[in-house]
Amino acid sequence: MKKIMVCIKRVVDYNVRVRVKADGSGVMLDGVKMSVNPFDEIALEEALRIKERGTNAEILAVAIGVAEAQQQLRTALAMGADRAILVQTEQPVEPLTAAQTFLALARRENPDLILLGKQAIDDDANQTGQMLAALWDRPQATYASKLAIDGGKATVTREVDAGLETIEVDLPAVVSVDLRLNEPRYVKLPDIMKAKKKPLDVVSLESLGVAAAVWLKAVKTEPPPQRQKGIMVKDVAELVGVLKSKGLI
Repeated sequence: MKKIMVCIKRVVDYNVRVRVKADGSGVMLDGVKMSVNPFDEIALEEALRIKERGTNAEILAVAIGVAEAQQQLRTALAMGADRAILVQTEQPVEPLTAAQTFLALARRENPDLILLGKQAIDDDANQTGQMLAALWDRPQATYASKLAIDGGKATVTREVDAGLETIEVDLPAVVSVDLRLNEPRYVKLPDIMKAKKKPLDVVSLESLGVAAAVWLKAVKTEPPPQRQKGIMVKDVAELVGVLKSKGLI
């Protein structure tokens, strides 16, 4: 294996409490901490572990978004990626556009494996990996909780509704990862300093022949309903009475 491409996305940090704009047009991003999508961070960690197991593959981190997304790519470089590419655009990027962009990069870079998170925590679409595999006309394995590479094949254990499913796919392939695949490493200060010297190229969507089409329109954004305050009961009998009064039993 010579090259692994890891797709990452810039999202609101999962520790941040998301606030909805007063007019319901979206969520507030001004001054909000942004991070690498947690699922994509797991994908990058797995790519690094594959490399460390002796494949000596080049790890390429790619992202689509605004210029500030370079911060997340620098984080990927600090974790251990060899180089990075930002496809810069100010337009909202929907799953199909993301898949088309990653396809253009795949055709340029010819990776043996493309890894990405099963979904992003901002839209939870869970579509990009599947679309990319279809457009690339290559095998796919989704929801990976275990990944093993042997020659030109990948054995993937998937988390499905009935439990675990193990499949084998030919490389090159697209694999989207789940939470239980691994635990990403902690980035140390020396690695952050070294990452500043690693190559990070910036290209445009237009240079890849991709147009940011808009297929979806968010009509309104609303915060989740406020949870009702709990009540204290003295004993089981009172608990049963309360549940009956609410029609729960």
